[in-house]
Amino acid sequence: MSDMPPTTAPNTPPATACPRSSFAIDVPDALLARARAGERAAFEQLYRWFERPVFTLAMRIAGDREEAAEVLQETMLKVLGKIADFRGSQGSPFWGWLRQIAVNEALMRLRSQRRHALDVALDGDEGGAGAIVADPGPLPAAAADAAALTRALNQLPSATRSVLWLYHAEGYTHEEIAALMERTPSFSKSQLARGSRRLRELLEPASAGPSRERAHA
Repeated sequence: MSDMPPTTAPNTPPATACPRSSFAIDVPDALLARARAGERAAFEQLYRWFERPVFTLAMRIAGDREEAAEVLQETMLKVLGKIADFRGSQGSPFWGWLRQIAVNEALMRLRSQRRHALDVALDGDEGGAGAIVADPGPLPAAAADAAALTRALNQLPSATRSVLWLYHAEGYTHEEIAALMERTPSFSKSQLARGSRRLRELLEPASAGPSRERAHA
């Protein structure tokens, strides 16, 4: 008997209501039980559901397809090794547990390559009044274009890109990002503000271009 609801297409995960994160997949308890019991087919199903979210997150942080593929492989190997110990609760869904493993793996690679030194230059980014800046708000409309967003994000330093993605796409707080990146909340806030401003500069010309062309037509 399939673990999928009758209305769900084959190999398509059941979605939660308006999830903010692409990881927010409601995994049936029966499927988790089979995976914890070591059933290969059950784990392969989980892999298919979470392959894209893990790879996308790794790409946003690493900015490199080869590294993203390695993060995906290591993440799923760790999930496979630890899934028997997973005991979810209402406040700790499986997707959140898996996402945490993926984030930790991606950031661990970032730290090992000492890329944090390449973040956007800030004045007093580790503390002080100058480090606390206003929330920049949502990303510009052009961010809906996946290709344009990828090009723009890849032009940002890796630590800045990581803060932007964890905050905007995954919904992490500044305190959570600070703990994950072993920095301070003021660092996260500053990188978000400066990085968002730079991202707007990169994206808004793309969104303004068609309207300007029509104006001159």
